[in-house]
Amino acid sequence: MKIYISADMEGLAGVTNWNEVTKSHPDYKRCQQQMTAEVRAACEGAFLSGAEEIWIKDAHASGRNLIHGELPEKTRLISGWSGHPFSMVQELDDSFAAIFFIGYHSGAGSHGNPLAHTLSSGRVERMWINTREASEFLLHGFAAASLKVPVVLVTGDEGLEAEVQEINSNIRTVAVKKGVGDSTINKHPQEILETIRLTAADVLRKNLDSCILKTPNSYTIKIRFVNQKDAFKASFFPGCSLEKGKMVVFKTSTYFEVMRFVQFVV
Repeated sequence: MKIYISADMEGLAGVTNWNEVTKSHPDYKRCQQQMTAEVRAACEGAFLSGAEEIWIKDAHASGRNLIHGELPEKTRLISGWSGHPFSMVQELDDSFAAIFFIGYHSGAGSHGNPLAHTLSSGRVERMWINTREASEFLLHGFAAASLKVPVVLVTGDEGLEAEVQEINSNIRTVAVKKGVGDSTINKHPQEILETIRLTAADVLRKNLDSCILKTPNSYTIKIRFVNQKDAFKASFFPGCSLEKGKMVVFKTSTYFEVMRFVQFVV
């Protein structure tokens, strides 16, 4: 059994401020350790349930955060950014039995996390896929669904947990914290690690097919940028139109084209 893990930082236990996820800041090292520990716990749980190979995408900022030597053997780490449209799930294909999203967070415009954003806090104000607000989880969960890869485990803040459960209640979630204004209320890191380990082991013993996200027949993606100039520039992408000054709209029947569009305009 081959498992894929996509890992971010803003949805980790104890992370509240941008300083903590910025490599140049002293607070970063603690969060780097927590990111590595949460991913390691997910790997350990997967191996307990028969996983033979695990691929991990370091999907935060530079893509070079996880401490490779502290991850289990029989894992493959994807560092940096290739430029492929699948972005935070680069190298994902239909050979994987399931995908975990670790350390993910609420999307732009939500109140679930002080660090809520979608791809770029400096460029994207809000994003929608059809009528649903798009988080990084939704963008990449649909990418997995386009390959028929089940999303079986998502960890992050309570706001993201509510989103995931609304989309597919068969997906297991581990809420590590609650966002309250510019603060967070966090569970203890060791408690979180044990919960992730046990949950990762348990989900792989269930019916994985029930965790494949249901995808629409066509897609209308809307992005409202922070700055009008970014929207104007994005509007020249083939098939994209400018709407209401800072918003662009793109329509397609193929999900890969959604991801290609996002890759080039955000």
